[in-house]
Amino acid sequence: MKFLFLLAANIKRKKIRTFLTLGSYFTAFLLFGLLSAIKSAFNQGVDVAGANRIVVGNKTSIIMPLPISYMEKFFELNGVKNVTYASWFGGYYKDPKNFFAQMAVDSYTYFDVYSEFKIEKNQFLDFMKDRQGCIVGKKTAEKYGFKIGDKIPIIASVWGGVWEFNLRAIYTGTKPEDDLTQFFFHASYLEERRPWGKGMVGWYIVEIEKPELAFSISREIDSIFSNSPYETKSDTEKAFALGFVKQIGNIELIILSIGAIVFLTLLLVTSNTMELSVRERSAEFAVLKTIGFSDSLLYFLTISESLFYSFMGGSLGILVAKLFTLKGDPTGGFLPVFYISMNQMVLGFLLIFVFGFLSGILPARRVYKLRIVEALGRI
Repeated sequence: MKFLFLLAANIKRKKIRTFLTLGSYFTAFLLFGLLSAIKSAFNQGVDVAGANRIVVGNKTSIIMPLPISYMEKFFELNGVKNVTYASWFGGYYKDPKNFFAQMAVDSYTYFDVYSEFKIEKNQFLDFMKDRQGCIVGKKTAEKYGFKIGDKIPIIASVWGGVWEFNLRAIYTGTKPEDDLTQFFFHASYLEERRPWGKGMVGWYIVEIEKPELAFSISREIDSIFSNSPYETKSDTEKAFALGFVKQIGNIELIILSIGAIVFLTLLLVTSNTMELSVRERSAEFAVLKTIGFSDSLLYFLTISESLFYSFMGGSLGILVAKLFTLKGDPTGGFLPVFYISMNQMVLGFLLIFVFGFLSGILPARRVYKLRIVEALGRI
């Protein structure tokens, strides 16, 4: 601690250089935080996917339906705990830009299978009593100002017309990555009102007793319906979610590539800055060695200076990114889950230390090996 005044003096020596170095770390780790949030958003379905859930869709395409009669056959399989189904509705609230996922679900089983969605008991009972009732995620309710009892008109893109729903419940999640933007209503109401497609559902979700049974049960399901007019394709929920992510592209590879380029550039720039700073102070280091400062102490002080730049600039960048994500989705619905997880924060601070240390190694080595006679001879 008694040598902090030396560290402070070195940092204050070139204020513009200090500001630019801190700015480099700030920008790099701000980008790291935002890219981490984007990665979380695209992988949201993957992260929350249940290990004990299998999604069964039409083999031709997920947009093709399956008969409702398939449901009872799933219960005949060993290892199946519960079964539910859902159908994509496809509509918007007042204006096409006001889009959120709407699904007609089996009211009696859906929220048993997706037990991570939390609904107050009285609200759920009200939903079950109202054939036009709906359940909305907390984020969507807050975004549009929905309150319990409100009538919500949804303009149906697929089925046509304006469908009115009564908001009976607002659900929350158990984890930060849970999607709280969805809109659920009774599949029986869709079946009753739609002009075509009766007796069909979008996809099934099969809850199994043990995750290790997923592969065998998936194969058994597909073999049962292999020669039927509506063949199935069964995947674990995680594989199903990954399929959607891959349709957009390898988001993780893109993010990692951008991050690698940014951090490599940061390492080169900051290392060069520290090297230049040390070179300018060669004579001063020589004087310090002359009056008794050890090579190890000066090595430590040089590394500490580098760590100061990385910690101050990088920490501020991550914290600003975290504050930005607290506002929620900045895209108006494209990234419904937008947050930086605790693991990503820890990784960010670990990278701050690593890059600060690496940036200071070569300059510190130069100081450590500096010969007093040579350094003073250049004055």
